[in-house]
Amino acid sequence: MTIRRFADADAPAVATLIATCLREVNSRDYPPHIIDRMCAHFTESRIRELAGRREMYVADVDGVVGTVSRDGNKVYTMFVHPAAAGQGLGRSLMRHIEDLAAREGREYMETGASISAHDFYHRLGYTDVRTSDTEFGLNFILRLTL
Repeated sequence: MTIRRFADADAPAVATLIATCLREVNSRDYPPHIIDRMCAHFTESRIRELAGRREMYVADVDGVVGTVSRDGNKVYTMFVHPAAAGQGLGRSLMRHIEDLAAREGREYMETGASISAHDFYHRLGYTDVRTSDTEFGLNFILRLTL
């Protein structure tokens, strides 16, 4: 696996990856109308827009199988293809951006997590700070000291 910066040509693969994750994983915890809203939010053009505002990375194993982005010490859009889950790709993506933030002198990383991803972040050592309601439903805010 290679972790590399997002390239504009990755937008279709990243949009498809996110939609696949939402429909196959998050749909266990959210109703169809919320999943549809989430999928509509992460279009190819939206992915490109976000990549222009944040540092976005992809995990590449003969194609895009994961993605994560960050803005300083904030983590966004962390997804790993369901077929590749449990292989350490998500952990590797997170450690990559955590290392970047630590080298910049950041003291912690913070992320918002869906119900579906909440336990994943706990396994990485993140702790709950608070919850919030978003247009996509319940969101957990978690933090990791670097």
